[in-house]
Amino acid sequence: MNLNAVLAFVAASFSGALALAVMLRKRRSVASWCFSIGMLIFAFESALAGISFGAVSAERVAFWQTLTLAAKSLLPGIWLCFSLTYSRANYREFLTRSRFLLIAFFLIPLSLLPALHAPLISVLPYELPAEGWAVKFSEPAKVLNALILIATVLILMNLERTFRSAIGTMRWRIKFLVLGLVVVFGARIYTRSQAVLFSGYNLAQTNIETAALLIGCALIAIGYLRSGFGEIDIYPSRAVLRTSLTLLLAGGYLFIVGVLAQIVAYYGGANAFPVEAFLILLGVVILAVLLFSERLRQSLQLFISRHFKRPQHDFRQIWTRFTGSMPTVLDEPGLCTAVSRLISEIFSTLSVSIWLFDERKERLVRTSSTSDSERGQTSNGTAEIAANELNSVALTKLARPFELEKAREKWTETLKEIGAGRFRTGGNRVCIPLLAGEHWLGVIILADRVNGLRYTVEEMDLLKCIGDQVAASLLNLRLIKRLVLGKELEAFQTMSAFFIHDLKNAASTLSLMLQNLPMHFNDASFRADALHGIGSTVDRINHLISRLSALRHELRLEPTEVDLNHLVGEALQSLNGVAEQPELITKFAPLPKIFADREQLRSVVTNLLLNARDAVGANGRITVETKQLGDWVMLSVSDNGCGMAATFLKDSLFRPFRTTKKKGLGIGMFQAKMIVEAHRGTIRVQSEVGSGTTFDVTLPLKSHSK
Repeated sequence: MNLNAVLAFVAASFSGALALAVMLRKRRSVASWCFSIGMLIFAFESALAGISFGAVSAERVAFWQTLTLAAKSLLPGIWLCFSLTYSRANYREFLTRSRFLLIAFFLIPLSLLPALHAPLISVLPYELPAEGWAVKFSEPAKVLNALILIATVLILMNLERTFRSAIGTMRWRIKFLVLGLVVVFGARIYTRSQAVLFSGYNLAQTNIETAALLIGCALIAIGYLRSGFGEIDIYPSRAVLRTSLTLLLAGGYLFIVGVLAQIVAYYGGANAFPVEAFLILLGVVILAVLLFSERLRQSLQLFISRHFKRPQHDFRQIWTRFTGSMPTVLDEPGLCTAVSRLISEIFSTLSVSIWLFDERKERLVRTSSTSDSERGQTSNGTAEIAANELNSVALTKLARPFELEKAREKWTETLKEIGAGRFRTGGNRVCIPLLAGEHWLGVIILADRVNGLRYTVEEMDLLKCIGDQVAASLLNLRLIKRLVLGKELEAFQTMSAFFIHDLKNAASTLSLMLQNLPMHFNDASFRADALHGIGSTVDRINHLISRLSALRHELRLEPTEVDLNHLVGEALQSLNGVAEQPELITKFAPLPKIFADREQLRSVVTNLLLNARDAVGANGRITVETKQLGDWVMLSVSDNGCGMAATFLKDSLFRPFRTTKKKGLGIGMFQAKMIVEAHRGTIRVQSEVGSGTTFDVTLPLKSHSK
């Protein structure tokens, strides 16, 4: 067995081992299955190449090379599917948009059908003094190689899109896997371009794919040891890839090689062409790897700053980007996400997290982060930490960002805990207080800077300006939210005048009925109609008054010890007399008593049950469940009814006068949310049109009375 065959079998073993390692993971996904199948095909293809090196006749070489080409035809569909799904939270959208392209590349193996009538590959030995085999392709095989070449470029374009969409630690996690695949598929761009340009190649050139597979597997193995092939959730842009670096490099390479091939054909010196083309491809791959390097980009910036006397940062460009991104977001999570991304890119910092102070819960809540760390994550899926030990007065008096490693105050220990980086060589961490006047809104914590560089005085000044701008923007968002709420309540007060007019009309009706009652009291039918009318009018008046009074005045709680299970049972029992009852399923877990306003909380439960009954009708199903989550109790009310649209959930559900019911007032859920939040609890909803709705009410076990 010669050395070429040994390298091919080693590469096949390495690729197969990676495939099995990923396949045996507990957590599997579409991307992991595609990766495992793709690496197994690489292993099979490399093993076939090794067998070809050991063949002693042209017929056997042609047979094994035909099988190798068949294996190559299976790769485009599998790896294109991987590139569309790997680390993409919205991969289903990309699969849907690219479904016809995927189907086309999965059907590539059908192009091998001409081999049933005529061979796709012919093999000729080189005349002495050269040794080896010359592999020649027929026209169908040339078309197949061209399709594989196009698919290879598309795969690299999609991997580039995923890599460019990741930032900070997320980019660090996937970098080596992406680089490994860049090496593997970059070599295939070279070999397939040779096959298309010259209708064949020297069998020895298969070593290029073998070597690239070995190097690529080594890089992928490093990435696997780093993060265990963990995927991340990013949302790549859906824009056209007109700015794709892959497209630019691949197009430039193919153009240069095409021109070089014409020159070689004209002058007849084809011996040196493969070497020159390979060197061009190698340069292109190295250039792509360097462009992906965060360290190189930072070193280049420092070199320019040091030797050309330029400022370390272009303040005008940075501030234009920063202020330009602020008006495009209308909520706190969106603002914090944009800010953390910009800071990570500007300062080459992998871990940037923004923690905002929740005054109601007295906790710091992680609103955005460029790292996927789960530190501080609660059962509700949010990262938060108690802020009792933080000295908000001291933070308010701080005028500048400061390094956490230099802080000796006891209250900074909490900040050090939530700002812990991933890398030991990430340098000193920096905390930026978010201050707007006397209002302390939270902190921004920077960790894991590339090369562990210290922040200069110039950068600290820039960070202070950024922190002040972010704090001002956050305060503006909160003030705008309060203003909108005030306008809505003002509108409610205006509308209440119309309700009062209706109440006066109802009172007039009752007064007229009482006046006529003595004269027609002996008329049985009149008495029946009068009682029915009085009852319905009184019920309507009480309903309107109870709903409106809850909004016109500040909510006051009268907390006592309450058994939530007993309270829910009472609310269910009060609905038993209603006709056409839906199927009811109850799951009550043993719960300790909570400290709450019994009547207010009962109105919340009743409102949720009535809404669920209205949504499902007589033939639906309602599930009521209670359970304990640490220091909290949860009530869940689920139904399989009509559900609600995402736009209604986001913009209307918890706002007054927004309803989907024909006879509804649109204030029930607004009132329920106000009552739950007055108890220092939360109310969340999950709903989908046609699939039903689930409301989760979470209340604290301990007293939070004001």
